[in-house]
Amino acid sequence: MRKALLVGLGVVMIAPFLYMISVSFMGESELLRWPPPLLPASPTTANYAAAIAALPLTRVLLNTAVLAGCVMIGQVLTSAAAGYAFARMQFPGRDGVFKLVVLVLALPTILLVIPRYLLIEELGWIDTFPGLIATELVSVWGILFMRHAFLSQPRDIEDAARLDGAGEWTLFWHVAFPLARPAVTALAVLAFMDQWRNFLWPLMVTRSPRMEVAELALAHLHADYAANVPYQMAAAVLVTLPLFAVCLIASRSVMAGVRFTGADVRL
Repeated sequence: MRKALLVGLGVVMIAPFLYMISVSFMGESELLRWPPPLLPASPTTANYAAAIAALPLTRVLLNTAVLAGCVMIGQVLTSAAAGYAFARMQFPGRDGVFKLVVLVLALPTILLVIPRYLLIEELGWIDTFPGLIATELVSVWGILFMRHAFLSQPRDIEDAARLDGAGEWTLFWHVAFPLARPAVTALAVLAFMDQWRNFLWPLMVTRSPRMEVAELALAHLHADYAANVPYQMAAAVLVTLPLFAVCLIASRSVMAGVRFTGADVRL
């Protein structure tokens, strides 16, 4: 019964994606029938050829990969460093600062958009990669995630390294960070996925087509070709495939990282 329920939930979750793929191979007139068909009567790849030209796909994917890759690296490094500091180091006001960090999670994202935009505009980074990337380099959720990862590690290895004269930076970079590899991998994958799907901030900070990322390009394509659903579905499949590949390859790493951070949360 439990397996059947899980299979049923899995089918419900992937059904929209499968139907999106099916529609992407249909002709425009096929969806005018009632009820709408589940499978294309005469599959065609013309929608994909047109979508590749309209996006344009290469530039959009490259922009999105630069944004997601740079933010992924930045969030891993800042989250690991801050997480280690909150988990292992003693400094005045540590607990108070950590509680403030946790409180930031309660702030709606939209509340910070205007201050971020004004900062980027003052720096002259509108419609540039620094403007896209700079304000995304720190993840509060990532800091909490890595703190839990470091708290779950035994202190024996770190204590042995301290006896050998290792400082805090050596302990972090050469001992704690490598031991937290499952959590680091999970954070990297989740940060990459989150930025690949980022829409609001690129919408605010970009102006020209040369800086379009995946979600923004899809929105513009939808506005231009609202009546052609198969065309839109083909474009959506094209920009989703890289993310789907990352999910498929890294699914075990993400699950391992989540299990690795299963320690008790101590505020």
